[in-house]
Amino acid sequence: MNQNLHRRDFVKNTLITGCLASVLADPVKAQAKRNSLHMQFGLVTYLWGKDMKLADLIETCEASGIHGVELRTEHAHGVEPILTASARNEVKKRFADSPVELVGYGSNAQYHENDPTKLRQNIELTKRYIELMHDCGGTGVKVKPNGIPSGVSKQKTIEQIGKSLNEVAEYGEGYGQQIRVEVHGKETSELPVMREIFQIADHPNATICWNSNDIDLTGQGLEQNFAMVKDRFGSTVHIRELNQGNYPYDKLFKLFADIQYDGWILLEARTNPADKIQALIEQRERFEQMLNAI
Repeated sequence: MNQNLHRRDFVKNTLITGCLASVLADPVKAQAKRNSLHMQFGLVTYLWGKDMKLADLIETCEASGIHGVELRTEHAHGVEPILTASARNEVKKRFADSPVELVGYGSNAQYHENDPTKLRQNIELTKRYIELMHDCGGTGVKVKPNGIPSGVSKQKTIEQIGKSLNEVAEYGEGYGQQIRVEVHGKETSELPVMREIFQIADHPNATICWNSNDIDLTGQGLEQNFAMVKDRFGSTVHIRELNQGNYPYDKLFKLFADIQYDGWILLEARTNPADKIQALIEQRERFEQMLNAI
């Protein structure tokens, strides 16, 4: 009788110990997983930074806890290929003296043009942006396809875009600048098309910048579309406001966490709030909450 009681006590204590260990282990595992996530939250200057001078932009990022920024062309900060060597050094110094990192450049260079002259102009302009970012301390240049021209076969355009990307990727490699191809444009924003482009653009320095388009959710769905291109991601991802619309950012971040993505998640906003600092703090905190929930 006593032996049976001892056995029951042993089993009871073992179960309790196991349950306690499980309860205690889950937060530890969750914290370990969060610590293993190296995605960082940053800003694309479209639209929330487009009217800010460079000093104001950096101060705004510092005040809101944003530590990375992609400077878009033709914005008030004035970082363009026309800058002199001394002006480029000044841009580099401003970022070096700040906790805010110059992630790279958001160009409008595009390679779907049916006109050979325009295509060559875009390729050469990309090379100027590469030099600019090298001199200013950035790490890459965002480019894009912007559709399939009418009257031209899709396959011809895809091949042209892919070959152009190989050229600028090779040039960028020599300057330590990654080429980040935004998933953009009618038809070219479809992930199966982007996959075809990158079957031709096989230079390892040509990478994909996920753009959080609604079309990502069509076809076989987000997971399958993500899987098509996940091996070619670069150091930047573009998102919209995390508290608006129906895009499943929680699922997207989980997909990036599963591949141990360690790049920048950059806010490319669509609204125009009066208080940019407060708006950025809100978005950053929302991002952190989403990561903590993974």
